[in-house]
Amino acid sequence: MNLGKKTILVVLMAFVASTFFFTSCNKSEKYEAYLFTYFTGNAPGEEAIRFAVSEDGYNYRALNNNQPVLNNDEICETGGVRDPHILRSADGKTFYMVATDLYVPEMGWKNYAMVLLKSTDLIHWESSVVNIPKAFPEPFGDVWRVWAPQTIYDEEVGKYMVYFSMVQGEGPDIIYCAYANEDFTGFEEAPKQLLYNPTNNACIDGDIIKKDNKYYFFHKSESGAPGIKLAISDKLTEGYEYPNLERVDCEKENVEGSGVFKLNNSDEWILMYDVYGLGRYQFTKSTDLEHFTVIDEAISMNFKPRHGTVMPITKKELQRLLDKWGSLDDPLIEANSELLKKQNVVISGARGIMRFPVKKGVDISSFDPQFTSFAGTTVTPLGPQDFSKGLVEYTVSMEGKGDQIYKATASEDHNPVLDGMYADPDILYAEKTGKYYIYPTSDGFHNWGGYYFKTFSSENLIDWKDEGIILNLRGDVLWANDNAWAPCIIEKKINGEYKYFFYFCGKQKIGVAVADNPEGPFVDSGKPLINWKPDGIKGGQEIDPDVFTDPKTGKSYLYWGNGYMAGVELNDDMTSLKMNTLKVMTPDQTFREGVYVIYRNDTYYFMWSEDDTRSPNYKVRYATSKSPLGELTIPENNIVIQRDDAQEIMATGHNSAIQVPGKDEWYLVYHRFTYPKGKYMGRSAGFNREVCIDKLEFDADGNIIEVKPTLEGLQ
Repeated sequence: MNLGKKTILVVLMAFVASTFFFTSCNKSEKYEAYLFTYFTGNAPGEEAIRFAVSEDGYNYRALNNNQPVLNNDEICETGGVRDPHILRSADGKTFYMVATDLYVPEMGWKNYAMVLLKSTDLIHWESSVVNIPKAFPEPFGDVWRVWAPQTIYDEEVGKYMVYFSMVQGEGPDIIYCAYANEDFTGFEEAPKQLLYNPTNNACIDGDIIKKDNKYYFFHKSESGAPGIKLAISDKLTEGYEYPNLERVDCEKENVEGSGVFKLNNSDEWILMYDVYGLGRYQFTKSTDLEHFTVIDEAISMNFKPRHGTVMPITKKELQRLLDKWGSLDDPLIEANSELLKKQNVVISGARGIMRFPVKKGVDISSFDPQFTSFAGTTVTPLGPQDFSKGLVEYTVSMEGKGDQIYKATASEDHNPVLDGMYADPDILYAEKTGKYYIYPTSDGFHNWGGYYFKTFSSENLIDWKDEGIILNLRGDVLWANDNAWAPCIIEKKINGEYKYFFYFCGKQKIGVAVADNPEGPFVDSGKPLINWKPDGIKGGQEIDPDVFTDPKTGKSYLYWGNGYMAGVELNDDMTSLKMNTLKVMTPDQTFREGVYVIYRNDTYYFMWSEDDTRSPNYKVRYATSKSPLGELTIPENNIVIQRDDAQEIMATGHNSAIQVPGKDEWYLVYHRFTYPKGKYMGRSAGFNREVCIDKLEFDADGNIIEVKPTLEGLQ
């Protein structure tokens, strides 16, 4: 072919123009942020689709105040949606999301359907429900579990493949696949098995990633050590083989819900997964998708996700999400100073306040919270400010939302007294060491799934040292391996030597372990001390022990119960009970759990917790008696401590108390919902609690004066 100069010039100009257009589009559509879709738990309101965003793939902030972005009533049949997976279409113009249609509070773990959703803007979604037994009754009429769907584009056939696990009859969970129809409202044909596990064990939560013309199939498998396994194939729809059956995750605990995404402008991949038994997420990094290292220390989230996925998005898409679900009530800013007690920082647009609890000894006359913010959001002023003179005003400006003035304070708060999540505190003053000790439940585990006990020591009730694990159910105890709850301890001098008797819960039974020092190590007796109900008791649990030594007689007593309160004298060995003294002592209908006994001025005070630990109304009441197993008298006003709505302190309960040796000076030790996030966590706040101490006082008649919970704590 012979082209003239004019023709060549026109072709060249067209090529340059198209190249410029293509390059410009690519540049403008560069991925600069991330969208994280997730759900939060199994309780009512928690099985719903939520969104969070990140600009770096490491630090995430929830949108819409961590509330659902889609209405379950409009998208599903059961009332619950979980395990969401989000995917961008091959042409980049459409988004597909799939999720499990399941409402655990009513259905348990049986379900039959999934939800398919489609959007062009990430804001408005069209939805359809695919009920497998109804859609495909011939091969799958007996299916009773349909879990964790995900979607991937099959380049060879130009279709979107949905893959998910199902259970039929008595068989294991098997991962199947099916092509979605063109409208993404259903499947073209009946699902077929996609993954063949060599041991035929249950496989769920599949996640397929393409890299270097290979398909990496991450999934939870119960074959070998339970965890995330990896199968690899050259083809999307068949031929997956396991390099080995070892875990590729970096956990020792059970995990599920793997989600893999590539970091923008990087050759690194993130594998994240749900450490569901502990109520946390773990993030790991890899360059080859086969070997991973933990990067949890680099990750931050202001929410607690369950089984979600992350998708890269453009700056324009991020702004669209912020325009829709961003709010000055919950501005996307963080205070990152290492001098802060970050767990308790408050930035509340609804209240127009910022509260910066600083660590001990920090100079608040020149303190810099060190703000970071998302694009489009600014904070002024920046740098060190003088908080010693009172309020400091900050202005937060959010593009498209306006400005808001915040009144900020900084103070050296001593509540919570322990760093991290702990609950059910029992406190001891040890004569042997001259120190105070707190023995709590290790909290932050999903559904109270903790398995070890720690202790913390202090010389002044303010500065607490972590003394480490003193008893691990998974290794130190033969009769229980989790539900390590609500311990108590007592110091006894036997034959001139101090001994420490530690009573604890495991698997809703009560055991006892013994040590020579308050820091342990403790040795379990080898069997439960209490794994039975007193005569006449039908309900409740055998939990929440309290041990008390009567200063008048030197005799020791053990109290316990959930739904009922029982008391019994201990034998001199402190590891067995005088059964002929056993007495049910339930004070009234307000008793739930957490009995605690003190003695003052010839009066025995019995305190207990009312309501459910997941309720903001969890509180402490008391009664009095003239003997350790005597009749109880309930004062007219018998509240010891309860929530303070003005300060947003909630669920103040399950207490102990301590008398300063040689003084009529008392302190109440209790737990509360983690502050400030607990208010918004729903029932999950009931296993994300923190330990506080405030002063306990009595009036002239010996009545307990209601304790007002504080953020400041002891000074």
